Amino acid sequence: LQGPFISTIQKRGAVIIQKRKLSSAMSAAKAACDHIHDWHFGTKPGEWVSMAVPSDGSYGVPAGLIFSFPVTIDGATKEWKIVKDLQLDDFAKSKIAVTQKELEEERDEALKACEAANM
Repeated sequence: LQGPFISTIQKRGAVIIQKRKLSSAMSAAKAACDHIHDWHFGTKPGEWVSMAVPSDGSYGVPAGLIFSFPVTIDGATKEWKIVKDLQLDDFAKSKIAVTQKELEEERDEALKACEAANM
């Protein structure tokens, strides 16, 4: 994962547009459908999905920050639970830290905009 994989994933939308000469919206729509399916029907036993949910402090992410975590979902109750204690190497931890910093900065900018608009 530390090679070209990450940059390939980051640029996938542009590549889809270039290759298909069409928007990458269908990929986003498919991802949204998969997400809603998992949320509604739940995850299979022993499987988890990534979902943006409020942090409970897991993996060093401050509580309350909306962050993508591995979660399991109970199809009957529609309740999700963050998967605990996955082993992360230093590379994964560094990527989480970078993403956390970006999300905190975006959150702070959004809050400033709301304050400026008297919201």
